[in-house]
Amino acid sequence: MLEGKSVNLRKASIDDVSLIVKWWADQQYMGDYQEIVVLSKEEIEKIMLHHTIFFIIEKSQAAVGHINGWMRGRTIEIGFALVPNERAKGLGTEAIQMMLDHLFITKDSARIQVSTDVRNIASQRALEKAGFRREGTMRRSGYVRGQYRDRYLYSVIREEWKKPRILTDITG
Repeated sequence: MLEGKSVNLRKASIDDVSLIVKWWADQQYMGDYQEIVVLSKEEIEKIMLHHTIFFIIEKSQAAVGHINGWMRGRTIEIGFALVPNERAKGLGTEAIQMMLDHLFITKDSARIQVSTDVRNIASQRALEKAGFRREGTMRRSGYVRGQYRDRYLYSVIREEWKKPRILTDITG
């Protein structure tokens, strides 16, 4: 469990698979900037428990979102989402900061990156508050609701990170 001020990050378990299947197939949860993902429980389980670093974002012990990361060489890419009624409260920024700290403390990675739709101002703000820097535009790299979309690429490299910004309990 990674403990923050307003949210905790709990390592995902087999018990969370049904929730993620539901969330990823829900247009409200995925929002205006991400395509819904319809996969079987088995496919989601492989992603969550075997191919990614996957946390459930909790507020007052209730699941309010997810954040995950996957390795690409010595780069880790992350993705995240919150339930609609918990957005715009700073919870995403805190979860991103906690994930950033956790990944740089526990993984031998040179960089952590994330991309976001150029129209997603809230996500861009959260990333910048968490210490990410915009590197550029990836043209037509997203496909949402039948249209190609440009995405901004953000990153933090290890030399910029220096030390944890949020104290976390890195156990279990």
